[in-house]
Amino acid sequence: MSYLEKIDLSYIPQHVAVIMDGNGRWAKQHGRKRVFGHRQGAYSVQEVVETASMLKIKYLTLYAFSTENWKRPKAEVDALMSLLVKSINDQLNKLLEQNIKLSVIGDINSLPPKVQNEISRAIKASENSTGLNLIIALSYSSRWEILRAVKNIAIDYKNDKIDVQNIDENLFTQYLTTFNFPDPELLIRTSGEERISNFLLWQLSYSELYFTKVLWPDFKKENFLQAIYEYQQRERRFGKTSDQIKLGK
Repeated sequence: MSYLEKIDLSYIPQHVAVIMDGNGRWAKQHGRKRVFGHRQGAYSVQEVVETASMLKIKYLTLYAFSTENWKRPKAEVDALMSLLVKSINDQLNKLLEQNIKLSVIGDINSLPPKVQNEISRAIKASENSTGLNLIIALSYSSRWEILRAVKNIAIDYKNDKIDVQNIDENLFTQYLTTFNFPDPELLIRTSGEERISNFLLWQLSYSELYFTKVLWPDFKKENFLQAIYEYQQRERRFGKTSDQIKLGK
């Protein structure tokens, strides 16, 4: 029985985040260079995006490139940037056909100009799409994002735009790059690693975490559906007791 038959379609998370991990190890297992693994991983991106759209998930955030990834060998970074541009060019029309809106979070100004231009073009082209909001995290890290928020709050305080007494969770959230999106209900990480890796630390406070040993290039539709099914088996309490949840308190 497919996991699609097991899933309760009335209880689908509206926001799923994914740490796409394992491209390099997959390539090594197949006797190929790391870049080959990244290329194969792009097919998994297509399949997961299509599956999320089919399930009518509203937001899907993919961790594509962290600020720490700049430390990788230049050849690999250059290849990743080229692959990113190619993927946007190849997939834009399909995204538009599927009514998918593209958004990007992260330190966009640190990306090569060609990548910035392609991102801007794709965002502009899909801005009126009303289906899945596909959010790509590029040159992103939570520590970068939180420090950026703190600096901007300090600037606005210094310019008398905010009062220190008004600084609370809601105000802080408005200074994050994700202020337009709800927090993820579910985080998926592939490859068997069980850590967050500086990703959406503020936003994941009450997210369900799902770890799988499947390497990202092997992570396909059925694997994504399994993650959604496993999410549906959990009880989300947000600090309350199980009895409170059952009684609706």
